[in-house]
This record gives sequence, C-alpha cells and structure tokens, in this order.
Amino acid sequence: MRPRFRPVFLALGLTLACQPSQTETSGFTTKPAMTTTPASTSDAMQGDTSSSSGGQSGSTSASSTTSTTNSDTSAGGSNTTLILDVGSDKDVGDATPPGCKGKIDFLFVISRGANMQSSQAKLIAAFPKFIETIESKFADFDFHIMVIDGDTEWGLEPCDADCQMQGSCEVPDYPCDLLGLVTTCDRTIGAGNVFAAGANAMNQPCTIAGGRRYLTKEQPNLSETFSCIAKLGVSGRDLLGEALTMAMKPEINAPGGCNAGFLRDDALLMVTFIGGYDDGSKWDPGTWAANVLKAKKGDYGAAVMLSILDPKCPPYDRICELVEKFPYHLVADSQLEDHAAAFDAATGLIEAACAEYIPG
Repeated sequence: MRPRFRPVFLALGLTLACQPSQTETSGFTTKPAMTTTPASTSDAMQGDTSSSSGGQSGSTSASSTTSTTNSDTSAGGSNTTLILDVGSDKDVGDATPPGCKGKIDFLFVISRGANMQSSQAKLIAAFPKFIETIESKFADFDFHIMVIDGDTEWGLEPCDADCQMQGSCEVPDYPCDLLGLVTTCDRTIGAGNVFAAGANAMNQPCTIAGGRRYLTKEQPNLSETFSCIAKLGVSGRDLLGEALTMAMKPEINAPGGCNAGFLRDDALLMVTFIGGYDDGSKWDPGTWAANVLKAKKGDYGAAVMLSILDPKCPPYDRICELVEKFPYHLVADSQLEDHAAAFDAATGLIEAACAEYIPG
C-alpha cells in the first residue's frame, strides 16, 4: 500500500490563479511559474529566529496552501490572481527556467528518540536506490548529503560520566576510549553528524572525504558512509525544527563554520524529516520555514520537503505543519514496511522542482 501524499501546486503558464483545492489528492504536479512569500513569513525572515513568525500557528491544511502565489490565508494573506505583463515573445525569449541541472543539497533531519531504530534502518536501506534513481534523472548529478540529529547534546551524558569515572558504560559499544575525538561541532545542533554515540548508534567516527561534515561526489563508498552517518541511535531527542533552523544559519555554512559550503545558492534543497512530531523545539513552524526561505533567497520553490511519519498530519504534528508550507512537499507513513515508496514519490517532486528552479 502506497502512502497518502499531500497535493502540490499546478503551473498555469504565466498566469498565476489561486484556486485552493478542497480535496486531498495523491498525484503530483509542477510548481507555479513564480512564488511569493506570505506576509507573516516574510516578517519572520527579517528578524532573529528567537521571534515568532506571527500568525503561522496551528495546523495548516492542504487546501489553504494551494494558492499559486503562496498567500497563506491563515497568516492574513488573501487569494489573488497575478497576471504578469511579459511583453512579446521576442522580449521574453526562451521562458524555460534554467533549472537546478542536478545540483541538489540533501539534508536529512533525523530523530534520536527511543523508537527510532526501525526508521533509521529503513532510511539506510532505501538510500542507495533513492540516490541511484535521482542520479539517473540528471546527466551531471552534483550533490551534497548531510545528516543532522534533533538533539542539543552529543552522545549520552550518563555514559560520558561513567566513562570518566570507571572507563566504561552499560550501553554496548559506547566509545569511552574515543571521547577525546569529540569536537565542538559534534556538540552543536544543526551541524552535520560524523560521530554519533549512544544505544544503537554507530559509536565510532565516520570517514568523510575532504574532512567535511557532509558527503559529495568525491565520497568513495557512498552508501556505506551514509549508513555510518545516518545510524544516530536512540539515545536522544527529536528537536527537528530547531535543528533545521540552526542548519540554515549563514554562520554555520560560512567558511570556518561546522557545515562550511554545504548550502549552495545555486542548488535545490531537499529536506527529509525522519520521525518525531516535535513538541519541544524552539520557535514555531512559521519561523522554521522563514529560515529556510531566507537561506534560499525567499524562493518557496527552491526547497522540496519530505516528512516520513504520519500522513494524517494531526494538529500536534509541527513538522507536518512546516512541510505543508512549501509547494513541493510529501508526507509519508513511517509504519510502512520500508521507505521505498516515499522516496520513489520524492524523486518526482525533485524532478518537477528542479525543472522550474531559478538559481538564486
């Protein structure tokens, strides 16, 4: 049985008509020819992440986000029809957007909660086929792949204390003898994972080409290395929205930052959330979205969002609320036997988004 998916936007040439859908569908369509930022989200982009987006609260229904101008009615926006004066064909020339040309930054935001062992294993199993499928669609596939966890701490504090006092911990394979290798970035939320510790974690450093905290085309043994960085274990929290927000910060991606060079202005961004409704992160879904938009120059269409948890999107699911703010989004069921169907559908979203992408 395939998971149920949320609808995405339909491009209607250069005429952007707002026609909210009243029913849930399972198909995918292309995004609008242009997008604009909802007023409240734009306001949030101007301030620090410690402030609320103002009006971006509560669960956002699929029908309320299907305006082709992305006017969020819950945030005080209104449905409008925008017709652009584009002049003659000679003035416009080839109207085809340049597209992402296979340049994609993949960010996996994964819970370290106690029930995450199965979901992490499903992700690791589905990853090779997912990347293979994406690669087959782009002649020059240029990727960055990073995994971050939803925790403000590294490893397991009681084990760290036991390691210092007695040289061992009751958690099997806990790396007491490697604590000297733990860096400030390892302890920074939003930084790419290269060394996870705890129950069912890798419990050893992962070898990444170039000393980065994310994978690139240079990475040998890509699937094996992804398995290493994605095996985060079950000894932490699910502050996924907070982790995403911090990963979008300019300073963490700047030269000298933990994730230096991960986010590229001319690359499509795909964010995949694995597990967790997130009832504990700082700020709110509107502010989380605002930080993604700020990182992508205000372009909603520059990000593809996938959440693998609960396709019913209950009101307390703040990750689903975040995901549905973006035109290219998918919500899949974590209880299915594997994640293959979700990633198969996600490849279609990536293709559609990439085709319409105008690099910032």
